[in-house]
Amino acid sequence: MLPKHYEDALNGLRRDIDAVDGKIISLLAERRRHVEQVLALKKEHHQPAYHPAREEDLISDRRRQADAAGLDPEHIEELFRSILRRSRVSQTAHISRRGIRPGAAVLLVGAGGGMGRYFQKWFLDAGYRVRGLDRDGWDHVEELCDGIELAIVSVPIDATISVIERLTPNLPPDCVLADITSIKTAPMTAMLASHSGPVLGLHPLFGPTTSTMDKQIVAVTPGRRPSDCQWVLDQFTAWGAILVETDPKEHDDIMAIVQSLRHFATFSFGRFLWQKCVNLERSLEFSSPIYRLELGMVGRLFAQDATLYSEIIFASSHRRALLLDFVASLAENLGMLENGNKAEFNRQFEQISEWFGPFSEQALRESSYLIDKLIERF
Repeated sequence: MLPKHYEDALNGLRRDIDAVDGKIISLLAERRRHVEQVLALKKEHHQPAYHPAREEDLISDRRRQADAAGLDPEHIEELFRSILRRSRVSQTAHISRRGIRPGAAVLLVGAGGGMGRYFQKWFLDAGYRVRGLDRDGWDHVEELCDGIELAIVSVPIDATISVIERLTPNLPPDCVLADITSIKTAPMTAMLASHSGPVLGLHPLFGPTTSTMDKQIVAVTPGRRPSDCQWVLDQFTAWGAILVETDPKEHDDIMAIVQSLRHFATFSFGRFLWQKCVNLERSLEFSSPIYRLELGMVGRLFAQDATLYSEIIFASSHRRALLLDFVASLAENLGMLENGNKAEFNRQFEQISEWFGPFSEQALRESSYLIDKLIERF
């Protein structure tokens, strides 16, 4: 049995720790009050919640302070990134309720789809008057378009061009016409040809299950009269999104890699596991965290709508040609596999590693962070 003085000392130390924890909670509450003052100032001047340079400077300062105090800088960075994200999400949630052009009429074409419903909520919360147009509403298209300041086309890729051509004769001359399709060349060409007013291409690189637009990327392809489109971009910025400007060709070339190739490669991996009847649950018992992470991304794909991915993968002949090149590239490795040519594998590995350059080290750091998080959870 432990002596009484041990129990007394332990309980005293625990009370001290509880008191320190209480001070931490009080300080976080005080920090939040200061953040709310910053929020009020940003709302007054229509500024975004997220300021990347300020955040990174703050993290660097906290790391230096941690090191000077004998604490682990990595742990302190993780702690403050969590605090900053929660603060930023809270700020964005408040800012999103204030529209850049409150009361303006917005038409969502394809309002019943996933992204249509998603943006309907955001625009309504920001004080806009939102109208929806779906397949059964074309008899009322003139009425729906009357007085609108923004029309967003959010329909399947293969219907986008025909919908644009059918919609534009009914738009007011100064209405901003935008699309949120994952390809840009063809929709931008159609919008510019059929609408004489402001034109803007948008591609939100996130789905309708995203709870916040904080730090979510939206690709922007300017079309016509950019100054008249600026309020739309300002609204996305106020919602916390990061805007990346591009031209239609560059966008489509990059998306062919970022979306089409990536999704097809993931589909192919999942298909092979299915063909081999792999026992997924049993494989996870033997898996490293990186395998669990990779398998999680495969499972994530097959937990969603097949039509969504087929639309993306087969969106254009350019994308299909790229995927045929990918399959042909895999076939080039047949000889190496049949002959067990490890030397050839090593040669190619080193060549590709050199091509990846410094990004490999960055990828190693980022994936290690994700693996550590995965280990904490599982």
